Amino acid sequence: MEAKVGSATKITNKVGQFLREAKMELKKVKWPTRKELLASTAVVIVLTLLVAFYLGLVDFGLIKIIKNVVG
Repeated sequence: MEAKVGSATKITNKVGQFLREAKMELKKVKWPTRKELLASTAVVIVLTLLVAFYLGLVDFGLIKIIKNVVG
């Protein structure tokens, strides 16, 4: 029983150490400003729409080619 208590204490200490270190690392992070966040989000949305449109055109073109070949 004593070994289990010691083992549980070690695990608890390791978890506590991990959480303290994680908190310290998060303090070092340079978080984006609201303006940077909105700009990055806009870029991601626009690029996603462009890629979706491009893939839609490719899909449409391939369907037309396959229909002409098959029948």
